[in-house]
Amino acid sequence: MFLSMASNAYIKRNISLGWPLALNALLMQSMLMIDTLLVSPLGEVSLAAMGIATTIVSFILGIQMALANGTQLVMSRAVGSASKQKLANAYWSGMLINLLVAIVFWVLLSYFDQDLIHWLTDNKTLYVEVGAYLDFAKYLVLFTAFTQVITAMFNALGHSKIPFKSYLIELPINAFASYFLIHGVGDWSGLGVVGAAIGSVIAISLRMIFLSVCLKYQQDLDLTFSSKTALFVNNMKLHFIEIFPVAANVTMLSIGATIYQLLYSQLSINAYAAITVLMPWIRGGTQFITSWAHASAITISQAIGSAKLDNLTEDVDISINMAVILSVLSCGLFLGLSFVIDDIYPGLDPETYLALTLIAPLYILLPLIRGYNTVHGHILRALGKTTAVFKINFTGQWLISIPLCALLILYFDASIFWAFAVMPFEEAVKAFPFRYLARKTLAEFDHTQAQKLI
Repeated sequence: MFLSMASNAYIKRNISLGWPLALNALLMQSMLMIDTLLVSPLGEVSLAAMGIATTIVSFILGIQMALANGTQLVMSRAVGSASKQKLANAYWSGMLINLLVAIVFWVLLSYFDQDLIHWLTDNKTLYVEVGAYLDFAKYLVLFTAFTQVITAMFNALGHSKIPFKSYLIELPINAFASYFLIHGVGDWSGLGVVGAAIGSVIAISLRMIFLSVCLKYQQDLDLTFSSKTALFVNNMKLHFIEIFPVAANVTMLSIGATIYQLLYSQLSINAYAAITVLMPWIRGGTQFITSWAHASAITISQAIGSAKLDNLTEDVDISINMAVILSVLSCGLFLGLSFVIDDIYPGLDPETYLALTLIAPLYILLPLIRGYNTVHGHILRALGKTTAVFKINFTGQWLISIPLCALLILYFDASIFWAFAVMPFEEAVKAFPFRYLARKTLAEFDHTQAQKLI
């Protein structure tokens, strides 16, 4: 069956929008990997301090990104409506909300950082280095508030290549600045772990300047604030009500992933090592699926904003089908990984390689069902069902899967296969509710529902 011209145009538009989003996500992950690689020659204490500090910062940046993604959907609808005032209101509402959240986290890191560090580790040798890193890294939170919202604006406009270019600027600057600040040059011995934080702050500040200049000179874009105060406050309130479940959803899933890791740490050391080796691959290997889902949500939000709903169901079906195709390709990549992972990580214990072999069928098939759920979740958010998505994820992860994982590991002393199987099981539990809610929402969605969202 051949696709219609409209379908081909939809796919091409989403691919054009999606591939920079995927590379953006991979570049973001690579920055932390580069910093970790640069710090590793300093020894285990510095490396452990870096790991704890970046865990805290990454958690906060994840929440900021989630808020910006929610704002991105609101701005996409405004772009579709061709209303400059709605777009400006969405931009300033999102910017103010993200900046206020950043200030809250900055204050927490400034005045309660030691309490947080003591809660995360009882190793006193790490306290000083983690605290010193956070003294500078907390400014990343402020700069990210600006960069994430500006990035969301460009994505909503369909110009996702501009944020991609900004990462291409930030990444090498971060690498070179961090290297010299960590290890020094000439007679200067460098700053150690603190140098990594300062290098990251320098890089993201330059990225913020680049994005701000690009936004200022973006053609046909007027972000002049002209709304009355009372109207803007009400608009900001509605904006927050819509995007808060997105941030809550990401926070909940992040904490859930951490609890999974803590539970898996109760397995044998070889089993835990196998899972630790796999997790970065699982996160990175599904980025193109996630980015396709993001692109689909942006395009559908634009269609809703423009009140062009005739092809809405068809576009959703295309998004889901393409996500399944990308998921199958991702499964193929993980299948290939299973054959070469011994060569990528030589020198591990035979028991670790055995553990990797045992869970190979699970991590190979995981992207298929996770990709299916991911695209449904993003589409439902575009249709205004952010709270419903949160409820499905909360039920599947916190009420079913995490208790099951704890029961299997702590009570039944289950093997790594059954413990790891909980992750694809969680996705399977959520698949039918996502599918049912998406079909129900599409069947009921009309111009009245679209107008309420706008």
